[in-house]
This record gives sequence, structure tokens and C-alpha cells, in this order.
Amino acid sequence: MEISGKAIARGKLVKMNPFKLNPWRRLKDLLSGGLMSVIVMAILALILVMGTLLLVRSWPILAAYPLRDLLTSTTWRPTRGQFGFAPFIVGSLTVTLIAGLIAVIPALLSGIYLAEYTSKRARTRLKPLLDLLVGIPSVVYGLWAILFIVPLIRDHIGPWSDRVLGGTFPIFARTNPSGYGLLAGGFVLGMMIFPIIVAVTDEVLRNVPREMRESLQALGATRWEATKVVVFKASLPGVMAAVVLGFSRAFGETLAVMMVVGNSPHIPGSLFDTAYPLPALIANNYSEMMSIPMYDSALMGASLLLLLVILFFNVVARLTIMRVSR
Repeated sequence: MEISGKAIARGKLVKMNPFKLNPWRRLKDLLSGGLMSVIVMAILALILVMGTLLLVRSWPILAAYPLRDLLTSTTWRPTRGQFGFAPFIVGSLTVTLIAGLIAVIPALLSGIYLAEYTSKRARTRLKPLLDLLVGIPSVVYGLWAILFIVPLIRDHIGPWSDRVLGGTFPIFARTNPSGYGLLAGGFVLGMMIFPIIVAVTDEVLRNVPREMRESLQALGATRWEATKVVVFKASLPGVMAAVVLGFSRAFGETLAVMMVVGNSPHIPGSLFDTAYPLPALIANNYSEMMSIPMYDSALMGASLLLLLVILFFNVVARLTIMRVSR
């Protein structure tokens, strides 16, 4: 608080606004606030521009074919003018779901372990390894899957599943003996989103005040009971955001999945069947679009569909997080 001399002379203490005493500080505050607002609006405008451009480029195929036929048709034969996106939508959703089933629970438990159970010394050793996993290029994950995951599925997991479960549950029957397919893609995606979910969960849990843990432990609760009852519930919105971030990464991943999923445009009927996600469709075929009518528009439509699905997924997840927070 700064006091003016005239106010003291009149026997009064008056709080002065420091920005009125220093106009340059007020100007810097206004400039920084305005700059951050511009950056946020630019990001929102970029998403709008991307969506508009993709809509314009995909409009020919949207005008030529009913949207319902494009989304539900299972036939993809661009040379005959047949553009069915259903196999690619199902492939993307299925491989993402498999990755989530493989990675989410272990990642959450690992994040809890790092935040609540490890010592400071152990955490300083484990944290850099976790950051390294986040930064590994996707092509390295893809090569690792080809060298390790695909042979493992082909020689061990596939035959065992077909022999033990295939007769009762067709989804576990081995339809592709090569090892390339949904399960291989789900494994590599699960490995890619695992460190992201762990890192975010760890940071979220560590931001919960320690007094909340100590209060419950003082009443006789164990460390796990305090974590489950207080810490995890207090950080639930942040944990859900970590899972959403991982699913968004999985749904949009291209190269690593493209290398092991098989890239066959049909709806898979088994975990070991091949599939064809939307990102792989765009990456594999964009260079061939010039010689086939409507191919350019179809691939732009696939890009628009991918953008809309990710936006829808993130909006629904954000609304769910807001509801949980309240």
C-alpha cells in the first residue's frame, strides 16, 4: 500500500491504486492480457478455418452421395465410384477401444504409484524414463511392434486364443494367422498412450494438498484408503482429462498403427482380423488421388470426419468432466 503526502497531511490514510501511480505497469498488463486473448482466439479460428477448408474440399462427394450412404456403406472401391466410410470408422473406434482397455487401468495405477508410493529418489529415476517414452517417435513404436508384438500374436497369443476361446466366442477366433490386425494395433497404441496418461495422472495427484491425505491417515486410514477416498476423488476431473488426452492421441495416431493393423477395408469380426483406421486411409492413399474422380473429395471427407469425431469426443468428455467437478 502506498500513501500520498496530502492524505497524511489531512489525517487520512487512503489506499492508492499502484496502476494509477505507474501507467507503464498498467499498459504492460493490458498488452499481455490482450496478447493472450489474441492467441486463444487464433487457436479457435484455426480450428474453424481447418473445418471450413475441409468442408469445401469434400463438398463434391457430399453433394454427389447421400451422407447416410457414405457413413453406412461397407464398400470402398474408388475406381467404381463406391466410397463407404463404415469400415474405416469401425476400424478407428475398435483399435482405439482396444488400446484403452489395454492401457488405461495400468496407466492410472502407475500414476497413483508414482504420486503416492514412490520415494523422492525413486521418482527422480522413474520420471525421466516416463518422459522418454512420451518422446519416442511413432515409427519406432511401429518397428518395435513389427519385431515383437506381431510375432508374439502370430506364434503364441493367436493360437492359444483360437484353441481355448475361439469356439465359444468368435471375437477371439484367429482369422488372420499373420499376426497383423486389430490386436497388434491396439497393443502399439496402448504403449503410446500409456506414458501420457501416467504423466498427467501423476501431476494431477501430486497437486492435491497433502493435508487431505494426512487428515484421513490421522483417523486410522491406510495410505491406499486415503488415496482412494480422498485424493483420487479430489483429482477425478484431472484424471479424466488425462484419459481423454490419451484417447485423442490414440484415435488420431497414423504411422505406428498403419504399420501393424493390416490396412484391409472391411469391418473386422475378430480381434485378430485386419482393419483400416481413418488416419491410415488418408496417409496411404493421398498420393493416388489425382487419377481417380472424387478421390480427392473422398479423402478430404475422411479428414473432415476424423476432425469432427475428435472434436465431438473432446466436447463430450469436457462436459462430463465439468459435471463431475460440480
